Amino acid sequence: MRKLIVDNKITLDGVFDNEAEWLMDCWDDPDDLSRQAKGYIDEFDALLLGRVTYQGLSAVWPQSTDEIGFADWINDVPKHVVSTTLSEDDLSWNAQLLSGNVVEAVTELKAQSGGDILLVGSGELLETLIANQLVDEYRIWLHPIIHGSGTQLFTDAIEPTQLELIDVERTSADAVILTYQPTATEEPST
Repeated sequence: MRKLIVDNKITLDGVFDNEAEWLMDCWDDPDDLSRQAKGYIDEFDALLLGRVTYQGLSAVWPQSTDEIGFADWINDVPKHVVSTTLSEDDLSWNAQLLSGNVVEAVTELKAQSGGDILLVGSGELLETLIANQLVDEYRIWLHPIIHGSGTQLFTDAIEPTQLELIDVERTSADAVILTYQPTATEEPST
């Protein structure tokens, strides 16, 4: 079974939107970005995205190039888009709409053969995935900045979820990459 891995960048106060306002200020070494991009290329063969994230990425990447092959990867990798307002006709950029029951569609996607599935951004979708225990791993890039306002990655709508820390890495820009997996929950005894 394929794993669904969330990889998001947040500020110290949990903000993950408006990355353009703060994220680029946090990178002082392009090797950090290159390392992350190469990791994506090697590990993931599908993207799962909400509408807003899909539209943001698709506005930038189709005309982009780079030296390490990330632009080629992100343009070619299959994208599965969850939206209640878009139709298949609204999608291009190697994307297909996951419609109907999101939980069933993502469960089916995870059951297919292939490499792991990457979810970036997509806050509302993430809430649904967490509520239905569909996230296998969280990679949270915690950046040394307090934004003060903005959309929180983890909102009050999310029920408490116990996680286990499996890796910590510090970047050259003093961000910390925290990797967590949900802890195994015991089935209630009868």
